[in-house]
Amino acid sequence: MDISKSICPDCRQPLKVSKMACPSCNMAMEGEFEVSPLGKLSSEDQAFVIAFVRHHGSLKKMESLFDISYPTVKNRLNAIAAALDKSFEAPSPNSYVLEQLARGELTVDEALERMS
Repeated sequence: MDISKSICPDCRQPLKVSKMACPSCNMAMEGEFEVSPLGKLSSEDQAFVIAFVRHHGSLKKMESLFDISYPTVKNRLNAIAAALDKSFEAPSPNSYVLEQLARGELTVDEALERMS
């Protein structure tokens, strides 16, 4: 499923991931899960980014892989960067403390103290 295009057919609002399941043991978790900025890109843009990273950012390799010109590679990367910039939110200053709490590295009282 292309998450960036997952729109509610009724109210036209973006859908959210609410369930994750293990295909091996069928364990499931329900809640509201964040999708990474890269995960919000279209599948075509994700493939482009993967190829770009795998080929160490070589624009020449991207030209040959996708049979497109250098300016087209640059324009595509600029469009992807703009899409990522739109979805980027700086992490909450408390997110590290909450991660430590989730891992059991802090007690609730210690976490509350650090977040105040």
